[in-house]
Amino acid sequence: MPAATSPPPSRAVALPLPAAVASGLLLIVWVGYFSALQWSVVRYRLGIVVVVTSAAVLLGTALVRRWRPPTVPRVQLAVALLVCAAVTEVVPFFSYTTPAERRALAHVTALGCVLVAAVLVLGNRWSLAGARTVAAGIAVLTFVISSAMAIVLDAAPHIDVWVTLQQASDGLARGQNMYAMTWRGSPGIQDAFTYLPWTAVLSAPGRWLAGDVRWALLVLALVGLACAAALGAGRPGARGRTSAGALTAVTLLALAPGTITQSEQAWTEPMLLAAVAAWALLVRRGHAWWAVLPLALGCASKQHLVVLLPLLACWQPFGLRRVIATGGLSGLLVLPWFVASPADMWHDTVTLLVGFHPIRFANTLYLAAQHELGWTPPFWITGLAVVGVVATACAVIWRRRPDLAEVLGWAALVLLVATLVNKQGFYNQYWLVGGLVALAVAAADPPPTPAAPGARSSAGEIVDGLTGEDAVQA
Repeated sequence: MPAATSPPPSRAVALPLPAAVASGLLLIVWVGYFSALQWSVVRYRLGIVVVVTSAAVLLGTALVRRWRPPTVPRVQLAVALLVCAAVTEVVPFFSYTTPAERRALAHVTALGCVLVAAVLVLGNRWSLAGARTVAAGIAVLTFVISSAMAIVLDAAPHIDVWVTLQQASDGLARGQNMYAMTWRGSPGIQDAFTYLPWTAVLSAPGRWLAGDVRWALLVLALVGLACAAALGAGRPGARGRTSAGALTAVTLLALAPGTITQSEQAWTEPMLLAAVAAWALLVRRGHAWWAVLPLALGCASKQHLVVLLPLLACWQPFGLRRVIATGGLSGLLVLPWFVASPADMWHDTVTLLVGFHPIRFANTLYLAAQHELGWTPPFWITGLAVVGVVATACAVIWRRRPDLAEVLGWAALVLLVATLVNKQGFYNQYWLVGGLVALAVAAADPPPTPAAPGARSSAGEIVDGLTGEDAVQA
């Protein structure tokens, strides 16, 4: 094996598990996590909190032990997708569509899962050289069809997010300030725009060109998936083709249980994932300064991403100077709205959210304490937990100087803990965590093609059962 394809010894430590066991565990956690999340909308259950908390513990443990996302064999991935098909059909998912329309949405997604599984299992028998590529393509097509159906079937979802974004888009077209607007017909928040302004700017073209902001969110989701696929293109040992890890990530994220609800409800996390995915791709391609632009757009869209900046400041390939540039550019992007009405913007994006009441169907440890113990934790505990996990991640990143995949894993853990200990935590925030894990899988170096079944790589990873096609190419 050429020396250039081997990771540095300090970065080559993987979980001390056979590759098939590690990949199987990854899929079990992924399917269990998203199955619980599909069930979580809109209900609180202690079991859901337990599942999500367990996922956080497992992810944290893996990262402490220098987790490297394993290559997932095609048969394992196919089995996981069949389980996803069953979950989509059996576990109720939230929708404002009629029962018949809801069944049709479930059938489309489940059928897509089954077709992808068939391609993965029977690709060799069908002489399909790029089985993983075809499977990923079907997965993305299924996502587009099911999302488009949800948008068309539910033309006006009864949720304040959609009302807010629609009317903010109209206000932008008229030169109005969304922080000084009052929403007509909103079932929730009536007089606040709780996002940063570029959420409205980036979603507005969907409203202006096609009548609905959700079309823009669908396009942004596709941008995120495309960047995830590109993360695995042209890697060492991949012979210029997209790696198996990247295609696995795209397939799993496109067919994640509960995605239909996210598309229908106009939740905005796809734009954050697109920003992070574009940042990761540019950094990987050696354009770290250009990566400031998508990251700044993400930070100017929603408050979530700000907690990740300390991690990136401690990571040498990006570093403090670029984080400062990101903050400066984000400030410039937000500045016009702040200058127009500083009091309104501060109220909508900071004061209101800090003082907002807990929502009873949020599946977080904060709500679990209220429901199960009758105790409302002081909110400073949430801040302490977030600061603690950010500080830990920064210390590890500074000391280890990990690769991009591990940094994305730490970013996922930070957002997962921040959501778990908060007063609000719903499918969309947890979906973003899953999206970052998928990006980590896409960014992981593919293992070298084994010389023979059962051989071990120089990193000591068992690659038994993986063919060269499974391990490297699509």
